Amino acid sequence: MSDRAALLKGIRAWLAFFVVCLVLSGATAFPLVHELRWTEDLLRALSVPEQLPGLMDWIERVRHGLDTADAEYPFILYGTDWLAFAHLVIAVAFYGPYRDPVRNIWVVEFGMIACAGIIPLALICGPIRDIPFWWSVIDMSFGVFGVIPLYVVRQRIKRLEALTEQSAPPAAAAAVSG
Repeated sequence: MSDRAALLKGIRAWLAFFVVCLVLSGATAFPLVHELRWTEDLLRALSVPEQLPGLMDWIERVRHGLDTADAEYPFILYGTDWLAFAHLVIAVAFYGPYRDPVRNIWVVEFGMIACAGIIPLALICGPIRDIPFWWSVIDMSFGVFGVIPLYVVRQRIKRLEALTEQSAPPAAAAAVSG
């Protein structure tokens, strides 16, 4: 396998991993009410209330809020449906770099900027919405962990771009740089 083919295969594998994580993250925003009930039941079965009472208090508070919203104001949960949809739409955008990484590197860079933007959002909106700081740290971790595969992909795309330029005929290289 050539260096170019190996880089392209690696880029596509990392992109596929990132897209699967993005889709899963989005898809879990649809059934929030049920997921939180299952999470609370699981935490109780694992004796978490005795080990981490602060976590359990927070889960109970959020579950109660979601149950109330679901029963009395279900339209509020429509916002999380849009959040889920946004994840799915963003995932589709990564088909561009999957198909032509060098030409569509901007999508990867956009994703990296979005990951970085999670941190100020959590730091600003978390306190406004009365979110515990430790939960904001969990939210910020999505940006930190999300940027890792995108950084790897960007580095590999840059190497692929350099290989492509090296293998281009001199007339084509002059046309590209001119």
